[in-house]
Amino acid sequence: MPNRRTVRLPRRLLLASLFAGLSAALPVVAADFPALAELQGKGARVSALVIDLDRGAELFELNPDSRLSPASVSKLVTAAAALDAWPADRSFSTRLLSERGPREGVIEGAITLHSEGDSTLDHQALFSLAVQLRSAGVQQIKGGITVSTAPFGPLGCETKDRCDALVKSATAYNAPLAAVGVDYGNWCVEVRPQRAGEQAQITSCGGSKLPIPVEGTVAVVPAGRRQTFFLDRYTNAAGDYLKVGGELPVGGSQQLYRAMSEPSLGAGLLLRETLRAVGTQVDGTVGVSSAWPANGATELAQVEGAALKEQLARMLRHSNNYIADLITLNISVSLGRKPGALAEASQSLADFVARARSSKSPNARPTLFSGSGLTPESRISAQDLVAVLQYQYRDARRFPAFYGGLVVPREGPYSFLRRGASEAWLDRVALKTGTLSEPISVNSMAGYLRKKNGGWMAFAVLVNGSPSRRVIPFGTAVDAIRKDLEAILKRY
Repeated sequence: MPNRRTVRLPRRLLLASLFAGLSAALPVVAADFPALAELQGKGARVSALVIDLDRGAELFELNPDSRLSPASVSKLVTAAAALDAWPADRSFSTRLLSERGPREGVIEGAITLHSEGDSTLDHQALFSLAVQLRSAGVQQIKGGITVSTAPFGPLGCETKDRCDALVKSATAYNAPLAAVGVDYGNWCVEVRPQRAGEQAQITSCGGSKLPIPVEGTVAVVPAGRRQTFFLDRYTNAAGDYLKVGGELPVGGSQQLYRAMSEPSLGAGLLLRETLRAVGTQVDGTVGVSSAWPANGATELAQVEGAALKEQLARMLRHSNNYIADLITLNISVSLGRKPGALAEASQSLADFVARARSSKSPNARPTLFSGSGLTPESRISAQDLVAVLQYQYRDARRFPAFYGGLVVPREGPYSFLRRGASEAWLDRVALKTGTLSEPISVNSMAGYLRKKNGGWMAFAVLVNGSPSRRVIPFGTAVDAIRKDLEAILKRY
């Protein structure tokens, strides 16, 4: 099991840090953001800024230097720092290796699964690796499978959600981090309700056998009946297992994702079953090691992950936390820093923000503990975010890949961005959103606005709860943000 160490701050310190330094904020200029200023008057904490990118001039501001909890708009910094570290078409490979090459179809020792930190490794990639190995004539592996997590050691958990997922998960977003993880560190489970009156078939996605136990059954009922089935992942001393139950109407199969407690081990277990499914016998156990594969090991198979620009598009459009934080760890390693905890690796992101602000002052560095925004202790200001957006806009080489990952409301996956919106909002905005609910509410947006004449503006808005009003309803915050930005779009 991963190390359960956590760097979460004590609750009193967390709340103290949240409200520290607010007295230094600039005076409220209600005329700039009237809806947000009204919300601030009712107890919200707000940091907002809009700049004209064509002239480099600040247009509207409301406490722009106040650092608040950002939630998932942190991913804008992660995307920008990643494109600063690698070309947009950079990919990360995953390989199967062996110290002893196959002889007459048999590998006497173990094979090693090693990845460069590909956050998009999935069950289809495992199938490709297995087929390559079988096509090379390998019929038997006698020494089991070792999953190498180098250059990362045990990553543990550094957010409450991921720590909770070490014991149970009923969702996919909270998978613990791992150097080698399949399907974003999740068990991909396919449930097939084929005939009424029978039990649904439950397999791993792709049709292979699940390598972990399944407790319970799902009854198949006639079409039109209400769906009541559930699927949760639990962990005990023996490892992960699934609990299922309820009823599922006959019809199409469903795929569900549940976070693994130890994704590197899960990847090895899935690989073993996939190898068996294509006809390669695997003897021995599956283990995880932080050691590098042996020098001179023979490469048996290889797959390339999605290009960086595709990874960033998935991260931004679908707010994928696993991609964001694994990329953060990789950025730190690429800069020559010793692999460490996520909070340590995230200092590379804070350094990038300072560089985007063209300042070496300590005050130019925000406080970031993750690239995903899952850590509520992170602090960043609208000024910080707009500096990153401006930095990317001026970089002709990297800007297309960065901008391409943002959501345009009319075509985005989130209906709340379209409700009651103007035509200008639907088509002339490209943004990233962020939300958290604990220990206070966080609602944030940042991105680009297009002027009527085709010019560009950048914006960032962060809305946090406060001691007097811990929860700002999501809809209330979104409506205030959109109302003020629509007024700006109407003017420009």
